[in-house]
Amino acid sequence: MNITDIRIVPVEGQQFLKAYVSVTFDDELVVHNIRIIHVEEKLMISMPNKKLPGGEYRDYVHPITQTFRKKLTDDIIAKYHKLVGQADAVLQEG
Repeated sequence: MNITDIRIVPVEGQQFLKAYVSVTFDDELVVHNIRIIHVEEKLMISMPNKKLPGGEYRDYVHPITQTFRKKLTDDIIAKYHKLVGQADAVLQEG
């Protein structure tokens, strides 16, 4: 399964939430509401989830293997850094 598109919408004014992400796979399937979060001095992704009646959260979409989770995380975080870096450059020029 190949990642064919990553779309990121940055979020401002939140301590932990940095962006919402949609990822397209093989130009045929899209997963929305992946979140980029800042926890313990690093960026991570949080997969779409639902709050259960008992108060716990359960992912309803998630990678099965660690290898794919790492690839997905690395690709999303790299694109986020590129997007944020471009936004910073525009602010510095302005």
